[in-house]
Amino acid sequence: MSLSAPVSNALRLTFTAPPPGLAPLVEFELAPVPGGVGLYTLRDLAGADLRLFLVDPRFYVPEYAPGIPAEQLARLGAASPAELDVYVVATLAAEAPVVNLLAPILVNAGSASATQVILEEDWPLQAELIAA
Repeated sequence: MSLSAPVSNALRLTFTAPPPGLAPLVEFELAPVPGGVGLYTLRDLAGADLRLFLVDPRFYVPEYAPGIPAEQLARLGAASPAELDVYVVATLAAEAPVVNLLAPILVNAGSASATQVILEEDWPLQAELIAA
């Protein structure tokens, strides 16, 4: 997981493939939520009016350390996982916020590219979100 500074301004991203369930969308904007520490929105740029909430797991799931496959590093033009920022999708389940640790979104801010991967590791699909 990258230790770089979190995204502080909106960043236009091109996904290497449509995120699962969002085909054919590949152009998105990642932007911090004002006043929300480690909270971001991911909005499509094609006019589909799609918005996801992402969190930087460093703030809420500090033990999260997914193994990033070399194939995904290459797709994003990264030599190591340290060059990438990792985000997880947050949703509400039974009135409590949860995050999907099984399918992180990987971002190479330098190339403005991103991908969502489904890990082969044993991470939960819905982990309770707790502030550190």
